[in-house]
Amino acid sequence: MTRKIALLAASALLLQGVPAIADDMPLIDAHIHYSHDAWDMLPPDKAVQALRAAGLTQAFVSSSSDLGTQKLYAEAPDLIVPVLRPYRKRGETGTWHNDPTVGDMVADLLAKNRYAGIGEFHVYGEDVEKPVVRRVVQLAKQYGIFLHAHSDAEAVDRIFAQNPDARVLWAHSGFDDPEDVAAMLAKHKNLWSDLAFRSEHGGGGKVDPEWRKAFMAFPDRFMIGTDTFTPERWFYVADHANWSRAWLADLPPDVAAKIGHQNARTLADWALKR
Repeated sequence: MTRKIALLAASALLLQGVPAIADDMPLIDAHIHYSHDAWDMLPPDKAVQALRAAGLTQAFVSSSSDLGTQKLYAEAPDLIVPVLRPYRKRGETGTWHNDPTVGDMVADLLAKNRYAGIGEFHVYGEDVEKPVVRRVVQLAKQYGIFLHAHSDAEAVDRIFAQNPDARVLWAHSGFDDPEDVAAMLAKHKNLWSDLAFRSEHGGGGKVDPEWRKAFMAFPDRFMIGTDTFTPERWFYVADHANWSRAWLADLPPDVAAKIGHQNARTLADWALKR
C-alpha cells in the first residue's frame, strides 16, 4: 500500500471515529498547517469537519504553499485565522531567508489576501538580520499583523530590536525551559508563547509546577497548538484538544480560559481588526 493510499484510508477513519470531546470548553488552536500533502489526503470540507469535531472555535492556519490556507479559509472563514507562511513548498525551512524572491512573494500575497500574521517561519540567531527576514518584519509592521516565529531567544530579541512594537507568537516557546520562557515574556510585552509540542506542561491531567508558575505569572501570554507539520498529525487534532482540556482543567478557570482560547482570540482580533 502506498503512503498516499494509507493516508487516505486513515483520513476516513479519522472522520468516522473522532474521540469524544472531554467537555464544552472552547479552544483555539494557534498552530495548524494545511500543506499540499495534507489537502491531497484530507479535502478542505473534511479538514474543517475534523477541526469542528475537535471543538475548536478557531484555528490559526498556515501552509506550504499558501494555497492550502486559502482553501480552508474559503471553506470556513468563521473558523480559520489565515497566516501567511513564506514557503512555496516543503523543504524551505532552512533556505527561505536566503531567497531574495520571498520578500516579493510575501508582499504580493499580503496585498491580495487577508492575513492575521506571517509565519510559521524558521529563523535563528543573526539570520534575522538578513534582508529577506528584515523585509518580512517590516511587512508585518506595515500591515499591522503578528509574526509566528520558530526561533531561538536570540532571534526573538533581534526581531524586537528591528521593531519594538512587533507582536510575536513564539512557536513551541523556543523549546526553552519554563523559567526561560517566563524571562522572555517579562522582557517583551508583545511576545506570546505557543505551546505546541510542549508535552511536559501537562501530563496525566496535571500541570508541571514550573509551568504552572509561568502560566500564573503570565496568564495572558500563552496559547495551545497542535502543529500539524505532517499530514499524519491531522489525526491527532481531536486527541490533542481533549488532552489540552484535561490539563487546562488543573488551572484556575479564568487562567484556563485565557490559555485555551481568549489569548488567541485577542491576538487574532487585533490583527484582523474585528
